[in-house]
Amino acid sequence: MLKAVILIGGPQKGTRFRPLSFEVPKPLFPVAGVPMLQHHIEACAKVPNMKEILLIGFYQPNEELSRFLLNAQQEFKISIRYLQEYAALGTGGGIYHFRDQIVSGSPEAFFVLNADVCSAFPLAEMLSFQKEHGEPNSFVILGTTSNRKQSMNYGCIVENEETNEVLHYVEKPSTFVSDIINCGIYLFNPDIFQHIGTVFQKNQQDMLLEEPTNGWHRAEAIRLEQDIFTALAGQGKLYVYKTLSFWSQIKSAGSAIYASRLYLNQYHTTHPERLASNKEGGPRISGKVMSIFIPHKIQVYLFPLSIQLGPNVSIGTGVTIGAGVRVRESIILHGATLQDHCCVLNSIVGWDSTIGKWARVEGTPSDPNPNDPYAKIDSETLFRDGKLTPSITILGCNVTIPSEVIILNSIVLPHKDLNRGFKNQIIL
Repeated sequence: MLKAVILIGGPQKGTRFRPLSFEVPKPLFPVAGVPMLQHHIEACAKVPNMKEILLIGFYQPNEELSRFLLNAQQEFKISIRYLQEYAALGTGGGIYHFRDQIVSGSPEAFFVLNADVCSAFPLAEMLSFQKEHGEPNSFVILGTTSNRKQSMNYGCIVENEETNEVLHYVEKPSTFVSDIINCGIYLFNPDIFQHIGTVFQKNQQDMLLEEPTNGWHRAEAIRLEQDIFTALAGQGKLYVYKTLSFWSQIKSAGSAIYASRLYLNQYHTTHPERLASNKEGGPRISGKVMSIFIPHKIQVYLFPLSIQLGPNVSIGTGVTIGAGVRVRESIILHGATLQDHCCVLNSIVGWDSTIGKWARVEGTPSDPNPNDPYAKIDSETLFRDGKLTPSITILGCNVTIPSEVIILNSIVLPHKDLNRGFKNQIIL
């Protein structure tokens, strides 16, 4: 029997995802037409003998999360439960706190996945790899190759090239260590809790020697990467499975558009029914790869043949699109209205927002270097040299853009009625 744990974080996390995370928890933000978490759950549900999926985080239970869990259980026919931490306990502390729930039913092994990654999720391959390499009780990290410069932004893995054993692990080193990076997807067995328990006891002893504070919380806050993997490396218990398929982090709204593109490309083999195609009397779908997600509940009125969508566009339900509209490399969320001849490029248009006639909403893509096969998306800071870093344009929920204006590289907070164009600004 197998289980899976998905670490979804909490409201203190995901600040780089604002203003989109104001309306919906970051793990439920739609990427390629479905909530971010659904890609993880779908991958876990496909693994043979998977009995239960546990979500661990410190979001307050809310109607949106409960509805998502109910729908996912019905769709994937598997038990899915949410376990709420009393505080942010870190990637290791959360699974240690709920270890009784995880080992209930005596699973042979369990996956741990971070919610803010986009991947093909080669979980079955990781299982096969574990059986072929090392001891039966070994642990597996999913790794991928990065370029030298960007590798220092991730956890770096030094491996034995013959056995794939992890010899050395450093989280975000200050100098180059290795070009193999941690993907935030792991395969453990219950023995991992002995190693986490050792760190927990050490933390408790350290607390006793210090000034009395909220010691229990601090002792239980454990990081898998720095506290566990660093100690396990070189002991013959930790191995790395290197994937050649796509992988990216989803830390910011800009990376959500890139992740949407990766998933839409994958839909050609996994979910071709989710992709739109050119139909007589419908909008023109453009791009070498016609990767565009359009649900049934979308209104295209007046002259649909003059509308051009794609490549890499995801459109939510209840969206209204006028004549002559051009959309490319963007996410249009539920209930938005794109009036005649407006243009949306490299942008996220929030729920129930309206873009006026002949308006232009455009951002700067934050894609990896296309000439480097190992390049990853950069986690740009919001400001550089005192100025807003050019990135995608984000319209929060219920924003109104007037006709014949340009919004360029800007972030607009929810419920704003703009009366002119903006460039490289945050509109509060």
